[in-house]
Amino acid sequence: MTAVLKISNLHVNVGETPILKGVDIEIRQGEIHALMGPNGSGKSTLAYALAGHPNYTVTDGSIELDGVNITEMEADERARLGMFLAFQYPVVIPGVKVADFLRHSVSNIRNPERKEGEGLIGMREFRKEIRERMTELGMDQEFARRYLNDGFSGGEKKRMEILQLAMLQPRFAILDETDSGLDSDAVRVVSEGLAKLAGPQMGVLIITHHERLLEFNPPQFTHVMLGGRIVETGDASLAHDLHANGYANIRARHPDAAAENAKAEAAAAAAV
Repeated sequence: MTAVLKISNLHVNVGETPILKGVDIEIRQGEIHALMGPNGSGKSTLAYALAGHPNYTVTDGSIELDGVNITEMEADERARLGMFLAFQYPVVIPGVKVADFLRHSVSNIRNPERKEGEGLIGMREFRKEIRERMTELGMDQEFARRYLNDGFSGGEKKRMEILQLAMLQPRFAILDETDSGLDSDAVRVVSEGLAKLAGPQMGVLIITHHERLLEFNPPQFTHVMLGGRIVETGDASLAHDLHANGYANIRARHPDAAAENAKAEAAAAAAV
């Protein structure tokens, strides 16, 4: 049975500031959705709210994963149910090897009741699996011996998250501007890796300003966010139009949302 990630009338505050103002999206396993919008529209806020970041407070609405209300769940509980967030700026963890991090992560997902230090996936089984996944993704085996994101280039950090996707096999993956700051070659490598993993068992929400990541992963649905709301939804052609022509027409068609977005952009600029 196909699982559904259902976001209903979602309102989210950061501190006292309302950012999301009633977002509705349904993503089914096997679907690729793109979320686009100008700065300040609320795209990353949606990503963090879905993942359960404690600094993002849901004030109204709900998030359901396969009929289970996860709105009040902690981030680790959501991960065990099949949620995955690829960060725009992945965290550096010196002293923790990629292989060790992935072994513990995989063990927690596949055996959620395990106690710390117990029930780790067998080393032989894990080594076989990670080698297979890295070979499929065209990654050097030495990569697994490095410390997590320590000294990694932007492209290597994003490839690390694609490797996490391959190992964890979530039901729903949210990619928050995974193509941000990457050169064309790195975008191609990450895009091809995602294309190999996307399939009937994983729903994907790609949050992006650009079209590059979508060339290898064309969305069935493209959503446009403005002023904390989804103002338009279309197919892959909408993403292409936004990439080619920008958001002027969107703003003209939705002046109230555009005004809210302008306030958010001005506030963000003032805070820098």
